[in-house]
Amino acid sequence: MPLALYALTAGAFGIGVTEFVIMGLLMQVSGDLGVSIPAAGLLITGYALGVFAGAPLLTIATRRLPQKTTLIALMIIFTLGNLACALAPTYETLMIARVVTALAHGTFFGVGSVVAAGLVPPERRASAIALMFTGLTAATLVGVPFGAWLGEAFGWRSTFWAVTGIGVFAALVLIAFVPRAKQAPEVSPLSEELAVLKRPQVLLGLLMTVLGFGGVFAVFTYIQPILTQITGFPLAAVSPILLVFGGGLVAGNFVGGKFADRALTPALFGSLAVLTVIMLAMTFFLESKIAAVVFTGLLGAAAFATVAPLQLRVMEAAGGAGQTLASSLNIAAFNLGNALGAWLGGAVIDHGPGLQAVTWIGAVMPAAALVTALYSQRLAMRPALAC
Repeated sequence: MPLALYALTAGAFGIGVTEFVIMGLLMQVSGDLGVSIPAAGLLITGYALGVFAGAPLLTIATRRLPQKTTLIALMIIFTLGNLACALAPTYETLMIARVVTALAHGTFFGVGSVVAAGLVPPERRASAIALMFTGLTAATLVGVPFGAWLGEAFGWRSTFWAVTGIGVFAALVLIAFVPRAKQAPEVSPLSEELAVLKRPQVLLGLLMTVLGFGGVFAVFTYIQPILTQITGFPLAAVSPILLVFGGGLVAGNFVGGKFADRALTPALFGSLAVLTVIMLAMTFFLESKIAAVVFTGLLGAAAFATVAPLQLRVMEAAGGAGQTLASSLNIAAFNLGNALGAWLGGAVIDHGPGLQAVTWIGAVMPAAALVTALYSQRLAMRPALAC
C-alpha cells in the first residue's frame, strides 16, 4: 500500500479520537463547566449533527480545489477546532468548537475515500478504503482510552491539547506523502454533481448505511449499563472489555475490505446478515460473562466489516460526477445512523421493553438494511432481466 494511504490513516485516527473521546470525559466536563451530565452528552449529538451538515456543504465548497489541498485544509480546520475546545471558557463555546471541528469530518473521509481508492488498482479499492478507516478503529481501540485516562489525570482540556498535536502531525504527514494531482481537477457542473441525489441506487446505499450503523449504536451507546446491570460486571471491567470491542473493529474492518475487493455485493449482503445474527444471538447470552465479552468483540468485528462494502457501494453507484459528494454523504449517513441508533436504544430503555431488549430490537435495523440491499440488487437487475 502507498505511503499516502498511511497519511490518510493518520488523519482518520485524529478525527476518530475527537469524535469518541468525549464519551470518557463527560463527568469532568460537566463538573468543570457547571452543566449536567446529559447536557455534556449533547456535545456528542452536536458533533454528529455537525458532521451531517458539514459533509455536503464543505464537499460542494471545496470541489474546485485539488484533493490534496482539500485534505490539508480540512485537517487545519480540525486542528483549530480542537485548539478552540482546549481553550473554551464556557459550555456554549465548547459546543460551538465541537461543531466547527465536526464540519471537517465527513468531507475528510469522503474525499479521503476517493483518494484512497484512486491510489491502488481497482481490485484493491475496498482494502485501501478499509486501511484509511483503520485510523478510526485504532482511535477507538487506543486513542479513546488513552484520551480518557489523560483527561482524568490532567483535566479534560489536556486531552484536546493532545488531539490538537495529533492534528498538526497529521497535517504534516498529509503534506509530505499525499501526491499532488498531475493536472487540475475536472469540475463538473454543480447540477450534475447534485443529480447524484436523484439516483435510486445512491439513495438506497445511503439508507443501508443509516440502518446498518443505527443498529450498532443502538447497542454500543448503552454497552456500559448492559455489561454492568445485565451481565453483572463491575464498572472497572468495562474499559478492558471495550478493548475487546476495539480489537473486533480492527479485525472486522480488515476482513470486510478483503471480501469487498473479491466480490462487493456478496460482501455487503454477508456482512449485514452476520451483523443481524450476532445482535440477535447476543440477546440470549448477556447473562454469561464469558459469552458477553465474546459477543462484544463479535459486535465490533461485524459492525466494521460493513464499512468498506457500504462506502464502496455508494461510490460505485455514484460513478463519475458526484462521486465525492456521494462519498461524503455516506459518512454523514454513518453519523445519522449513530444518532438514530442512540435515540432508538434510549427509547427502548425508557419507554419500551427495557435494557434487556436493546440488542434484539437494535438487530431490526441491520435486518432492514439487508432487505434494502436485496431490493437494491433486484432493482439493478431489472434491465438485465428485461433483455
